[in-house]
Parts: sequence; C-alpha cells; structure tokens
Amino acid sequence: MMDEPQWKKTKLSLERPYKDDHGERIPVLLDITTEGKQTFEPPENPTTVLGENLRRIFLERGIDFFERQDNLASAGDGLVAQPRECSPMSDEDGEHTVADSTKLSMSPEELFKMRVEIMPQLFALFMWYLSVALGEMTQARDLLSFLLSSTAPNQASSVPALPSTALTATMVSRPPAIISVEAFNAQLTIGGKDEALRKAANVFKQAASRLERSRLNGDKYWIDALKIRKANWGLVPAPLPVWAPTGKGADRSARDFLTSFGLEGSPNLFRRNAIAHMSTHGTEANVLVFPHRQRTRLQVSLTITDSAGVSRTSHNTVTLPEATSLEASLAAAQREIVDEEIFFVLIREASNLPTASARVAERLIVIDADQGTELRFEMVPSGPQALSATCDLIHYSLQALLVGMHAAEKAKRATTTGSARPQSIATVPPRSELLQPIIDLLQYQQFCVRIKAELDKMASALKRAGVSCTLRFDTVGEAGQSLQNRLTTDSALRRVGGEALLRLDDRQTLRLTFLSPSSLTAHLPQATLPIASIPQLTQLLSDEVGKCLLHKLCESGNHYCERIGGTWFVDMVSGKAIGRWEGCIV
Repeated sequence: MMDEPQWKKTKLSLERPYKDDHGERIPVLLDITTEGKQTFEPPENPTTVLGENLRRIFLERGIDFFERQDNLASAGDGLVAQPRECSPMSDEDGEHTVADSTKLSMSPEELFKMRVEIMPQLFALFMWYLSVALGEMTQARDLLSFLLSSTAPNQASSVPALPSTALTATMVSRPPAIISVEAFNAQLTIGGKDEALRKAANVFKQAASRLERSRLNGDKYWIDALKIRKANWGLVPAPLPVWAPTGKGADRSARDFLTSFGLEGSPNLFRRNAIAHMSTHGTEANVLVFPHRQRTRLQVSLTITDSAGVSRTSHNTVTLPEATSLEASLAAAQREIVDEEIFFVLIREASNLPTASARVAERLIVIDADQGTELRFEMVPSGPQALSATCDLIHYSLQALLVGMHAAEKAKRATTTGSARPQSIATVPPRSELLQPIIDLLQYQQFCVRIKAELDKMASALKRAGVSCTLRFDTVGEAGQSLQNRLTTDSALRRVGGEALLRLDDRQTLRLTFLSPSSLTAHLPQATLPIASIPQLTQLLSDEVGKCLLHKLCESGNHYCERIGGTWFVDMVSGKAIGRWEGCIV
C-alpha cells in the first residue's frame, strides 16, 4: 500500500474547541453591552461543581437515595436465575425427580396478571395529568381573553373594573434609537443608493460612448476605403470566413475589403502574400492589417579589394518608412514584397551563372563577380549607414529588370495560341534575367578599371619622356535614356559599351572600344584587332607607341638632314628608324 498524502491524514474533531492555539482556555461569551464591553462566563471550579451536584441529588432525590439504590441492587441480584441441580434417582424406580429451587423468574401467567393490575392504574394516572394540563391551558386562555378585552381603547363603561389584586398589563414602548446609529444607517442607505445610481449611469455612459465610437469607426472605414480606391490600389470584397453560413437563405455579403499591392505579373505565392485588409477596429496609426508582412528589405553590399589588399565595402540605402498615411503604408509594403520577389528570383538564378560563382543561404547570397569584387544580397530589417550610389543603382536596376521580365512574360502569354503549348519546365534551361545583367555590369566595371590603368601608365610614361599625349576614356557611351530603354528589352540588347582615345603628339590616334562584360577591340589604321587579355593590350600599346615615336624620329631626321640630302625611314621588320646620307647609316 502506498502512503497516503499528508493532507489525507488530517483529522478534524467534531467537539467544540475549548482551547486556543496557545493552549489557553477559550472563555464562553455571554453578552455584549451597548458600550461594546464583553461579558464572559466565569470559570468553574471542578470541586465546587461536584459538591453542587451532590447537594442537588439529596435535595431532589431525598436523603435516603443511596440506601434505596443499595436495596434495588440487592433485589436485582435475587432476580438472577440460578442453574437447576438435577439429582438422579436409582434406575430401579425408572423415575426421575427434580429438586426444585426457589423460583427467581416469572411465568407468562404471572406476567399477564401483573399487567392487568397495573394498566388501569397507569391509565388513570395519565388521564389525571391530562386533565390538569387541560385546566391550566383553559385558565390561561381565559386570562388572555380578559386582558385583551380590558385594554381595548373604546371599552364600554359597563365592564367591571379589575380588582386591585388582579393581574394588570404594562405598556412597554421601544426605547428611542441612538442618533449616531440612525445617522450612520442613513448614510449607509444613501451611499448604497448613490453607488447603484452611479453604476447605472456609468453603464449608460459607456454604452453611449461605445455606440459613438462605432459610428466614427464606420465612417472612417468607408472614408479610408474610398481613399485607397482613389489612389488606384486594388480593392475587392473579402471572401466569407470559414465559419460563415453558406446554406440557402444565408447572408453572404462581404464584411471587409482586401487590398492587393503586389505586381501584376508576380507569381501566385507573392500575390497571395501581398494582401492587406482594412481593420474594423483600427486607429490612426494602424488602419491596414498586413497578415503576411515580414518588414525586411533587400540589402545590396559591394566589397572591392584593390591591388594593395585594402577592402572597401558599401551598401545601398535601406529604410523602413513609417506608416504616416494609407498610401505610405501600401507603398512601403509593396517595396518589401518586390524585394522578396527579387531575392527569390536571385536565389533561383544564382546556381546558373556562367561567369561567376555563388554561395546561397536562406537570407543571404554571396557572388564572386570578379577578381577582388564580391557582391552580397541579404534580407535585413534595416540597413547600415555606409551608403553607395553603385549599390543603389543595382537595387533600382533589379526592380526595373523585374518589371521588364513580367512584361515579357505577359507579352509571351498573349502571343501564345491555345494549340502551341509551352515546353516543359524541365526541358527549358533557366535563363538569368535579373542577376546576369548585374554581374555583367560589375565585371565590365572592373574590366574598364584595368584597361584604364594600362592606358594611364602609358600616358604617364610618354609625358615623362616629353611626348605630348591626351587620353579620353568613356566607360559608357550611351545616353541615360538609351540605357533606361535597354532594361526593358531582350537580354541580348542590354549590353553597354564605351571607347578610349589615346592621341600621341597631336597626330596619331589609338582608338579602343569595349563592350560588356569583357570585350575589347583595337581599331588600327591598317586593321581591327580583338584583344583577349591585358598582356596583349600592353604589347599592342607598346608597338603602336613605339611606331609613333619612330615616325617622329624620322620626321626630325629629315628636317635636320634635308640640306645634306639625308633619307630617314622606319624598318617595320626590325622595328627601327634608319637614316642615310653621304654613305652614312644611322
């Protein structure tokens, strides 16, 4: 058997407690006076109580009480039946005799005889007591009737007066109440009524304020709905809730509006998340409820490491605007859902980049766009303060590319007939519509930086040698409007280009053109050469600059040797300037 808990072992006595927790006797309270004084029962001495009880025994039962008790005890002992002793006789007689002892018990006949004698006496005694009680009750009734008839206010004069020895009535009036007690009772009554009235008034006041607040909320609800519709946001009736009745005769009217702020060509996943409903219990700061809003933005980080090993990291401008109005709330939520869709597309395209490597996590994409160039996309709640115009340009370009991708898909669906079914997703290779143009631009930027570095070294060397030269380097040769239009066209037409002009001694010009991401072409007087590497570019610059210097030497030699008939020319095979006059060769 398991032991019972301690609380089950608690025993409560049914007797009245006579001692307190400290073991002291608890006195019996008899009365409390009007002054508040308590009267307790005096303590009793056990010896005195015992003596009083014994005295009462002798007074009520008589002095010979104990003697009568002894006689009754001896008589009771004689009534106890004793066992009979049987003395057998001789077997010869064949008879048995029983020695009868004194009879100590009554036979049924004797008991019946005693009952017949006692019952009449008991009945007579009972009738006597009954007659006595009846007489007392009759006397009391007559007395009360006499008293009531004698105290009537319009009693007739013929009624005889009571004798002086008769019982008379005494008028007892109620004592006057204490003034302080009456005042206190009145204050209690007035206070209770006042509290009840105040509670009832508060109930009506709260109900009125609730009704007024409901009316104002209803007016504001429709005003906000009209504002949203006027701002050209999608506003449709909300579907019925799951628990709403849909049977015959049920009320199927909508109770709310849904606002859609996602892009039209977005997938269904983002269009379902880009939904807000108007709050029926909204305040000025929270009119719209966004059930799927995550409050995260796309952060674009660009880390560039130069040749000295110094890294510079910059970010785009990431802010979470405050919802100061309906339009601001919807615009902020739309920017967030667009960033989420862009990040989703970037994750899908990061694994199919042909010219870069990428590492993808749940909320982070790291791409090694070029040597010393790292591009990061991350969904963050707020952005740092190190801002960069390049990162902002990448962010806004991604938004424009996303819109262009949606427009292209819409046009494709519009031109596709019912019989011409699109190919399966498994057979169509995924194309990078958002990420690849950005990677191409970053690679093109670093490509232009390296080309410009080689041209700057050549220009500075010529200037140190005393040869005048000028360099004009245009990374992007298109206008801004043309670049904007190219974002919405086919991916093959989104390539940008530029050119570099190196003029030597204000005579010869070396022209280089480049196209994103890393195409370089040299336009020479005698040919057009594609350049595939930086050493090839360096060698081309050296050859062209050297050829230009040799022609300049030949011109100077012809100028100084004209009076002696000298001839200067350039040997293209040996790469030297040769001068001849009067049998001399230089």
